[in-house]
Amino acid sequence: MIPHTTEVTPLPGYRLALRFNNGEKGEVDLSDELTGDVFAPLLDPTLFATAHQHPTMKTVAWANGADLAPEFLFDLMQAQQQRAA
Repeated sequence: MIPHTTEVTPLPGYRLALRFNNGEKGEVDLSDELTGDVFAPLLDPTLFATAHQHPTMKTVAWANGADLAPEFLFDLMQAQQQRAA
């Protein structure tokens, strides 16, 4: 099963609370990922807070058109959870 997000909640500190279609849920810290022309603008907390569930792509998207692949988010969430354990 390819993971897709089903719920997205922006949190302070460039973090997202995520739930996936396979039942997995958790937080992901994107502070190290916000670089480049598309993602650097998300360092503005107001713009980062526009994170939402894209209804068609089934992943996180922002008001500036930025989005992240759900597989990337799932893998990053799992890696961060393992490091925290």
